[in-house]
Amino acid sequence: MNIFGRVDSWPAQQALTFNFQLSTFNFFGGLMISLAGKAALITGGSRGIGAAAVKLFAQAGADVVFNYVKAKDAALQIQQEAGKHGTRVEAFKADVGKHVDNQRLVEHTIARLGRLDILVANAGVWNPEDLPIEKMTEKQWDDMIRINLKSVYSIIHFAVPHMIKQKSGKIIPISSTAGQRGESLHTHYGASKGGIISLTKGLATELARHNILVNSVAPGWVATDMSNAVLESKLGQKMASTVIPLGRAATAEEIAGPILFVASDLANFMTGEVINVNGGSVLCG
Repeated sequence: MNIFGRVDSWPAQQALTFNFQLSTFNFFGGLMISLAGKAALITGGSRGIGAAAVKLFAQAGADVVFNYVKAKDAALQIQQEAGKHGTRVEAFKADVGKHVDNQRLVEHTIARLGRLDILVANAGVWNPEDLPIEKMTEKQWDDMIRINLKSVYSIIHFAVPHMIKQKSGKIIPISSTAGQRGESLHTHYGASKGGIISLTKGLATELARHNILVNSVAPGWVATDMSNAVLESKLGQKMASTVIPLGRAATAEEIAGPILFVASDLANFMTGEVINVNGGSVLCG
């Protein structure tokens, strides 16, 4: 090792690299980023991207609490599947569109896990049917903003004081490519996701002094029950094969992977970033 702390010999460099890999990765049927000892809260964890993230986080060694609203059976199935990896995984009924429910959800997480290291604000909705602005009702606008944007503010509002006490934390709001380019006939959805991106940028600078990192993952088209009706139609199949350079929509697991990365120690010098995962369909960032 030289005076700058660098290793000059190639065998020694290989040894350090190997040791780094062993400390960073665990083997769970393959190479996985380790979240061992971490406590995570994932909203919207009973289906889609949220369910994939719950299972992947548990596989990586994290204890996880996630919420559901109505799909109790699906939530319990995810709890059982994710729990097979030996960590604590619990489903909790809460409507994240309600401020008081977010308070209960965070308090339950702290009570059950003892701390809160990672928050994935994933819960959201999308309207599969086209909705022109002149036909959009005030209730349709308000419901979209309440579920997709207010819920993100609300859960972060209650989680941050615990992270400040810990002097660390990772917050990962899930946005969308629609929040960057807009989405005609789904303008309230695009507006809600654009708000999440702006919130991410502002919170990243606001919370950096507390060692709380805020990064958003922005999926493009993902094959989940929320979008399958469109993607499985002839028009949707044509769109996926032509508009997306990789020729298909993502799986939920392919979005959960980047979420896992940004939650890990590999992303400890990232904050305020928007990580686009869209198969090349929207080249923005």
